[in-house]
Amino acid sequence: MLSSPETVERKFDVAHHRSLSRGFTLVELLVVIAIVGVMIGLLLPAVQAAREAARRMKCGANLKQIGLAIHNYESNHHRLPAGYASFSRYQQIETLATEDFDATTWDARNGWAWSAGLLPFLEQQAAYERIDFGSALWEAQFASVRELQIPTYLCPSVTGGDDAFTVLGQDGSPLTKRGSSLRLGRSHYAANHGREEAWGERSGPQGGLGGDVSQIADGPFFRNSTTRFRDITDGLSNTIFVGEHSSRLSDKSWAGIVPGAFIHPKIPSPENRAESAAGMLFVHSGPSAGEVDLFGNPIIHPPNFPTLHVCQMQSEHPGGAQVLIGDASVRFVSESIDREVFSALSSIDGNEPISDH
Repeated sequence: MLSSPETVERKFDVAHHRSLSRGFTLVELLVVIAIVGVMIGLLLPAVQAAREAARRMKCGANLKQIGLAIHNYESNHHRLPAGYASFSRYQQIETLATEDFDATTWDARNGWAWSAGLLPFLEQQAAYERIDFGSALWEAQFASVRELQIPTYLCPSVTGGDDAFTVLGQDGSPLTKRGSSLRLGRSHYAANHGREEAWGERSGPQGGLGGDVSQIADGPFFRNSTTRFRDITDGLSNTIFVGEHSSRLSDKSWAGIVPGAFIHPKIPSPENRAESAAGMLFVHSGPSAGEVDLFGNPIIHPPNFPTLHVCQMQSEHPGGAQVLIGDASVRFVSESIDREVFSALSSIDGNEPISDH
């Protein structure tokens, strides 16, 4: 028996009303939210890992560029750039203006660093031409160039800052030169000074070296260094040239050093302390005379070592740091590397066996 039009319409209205009123129950909604949360929780680490992989690749590319620049510099000048340039006639150093030398360390003008010397080989010719390497870095005329942000000297993984930083004195207050404070362009890469720490009081009149730190510095870069490839008897492929240093731990510069300046640790640790001006540019591995742990043992600090010294390699890549090797290759050094092996890689002529690295 066929339904009347009124009956059909009434049934349609009821079904339509039911379809419109149908929705998620609270339980169903919570289940959906939970599933979405689980999916985000699963995907987020993968996304973060992919981003870090890209940042690490960019960091490695930066170090590769620096390595090629060092080789081009050596090809042109037949030596590596000096770690930093300083007045070297130490018996006459007090003839300089008081602002232009440090009586404790004998750091002095002109102060420009190894990384400033590489600028023409990093597509920074315009910046290079604004520098007078015979004049002091802290002259007011160089303010704009010494504060420059050079992309090749910045690791994208670092969260401690990319901008220029204010130079500080030993007490942590801004250091003044020529009547005003000054800022230096930041770098997340530091030159390898070797195993020894030949700066601070050791480099000055009390250090017994007559200012010539080459007597104990055993890395490729140090004050007034003139290292040639042939001096690296351990082999270029077995020697670290440059390593990472996060500005979360301390400030380092590509421009150079300022006499009287100190680098202060930003992360508290029982064993870290402020370092003199050379700490703006260098890292070293240890063991170094006078550098011992709380129990009196010599310290060797591979990347990310818990001593958190301002003069050690420190990165924000999980598990270690990237280093530039003398042959211009880039390698990732695990923070769990054998410390003796890492120390051997830091010297240029120790003749150590390093087959396990």
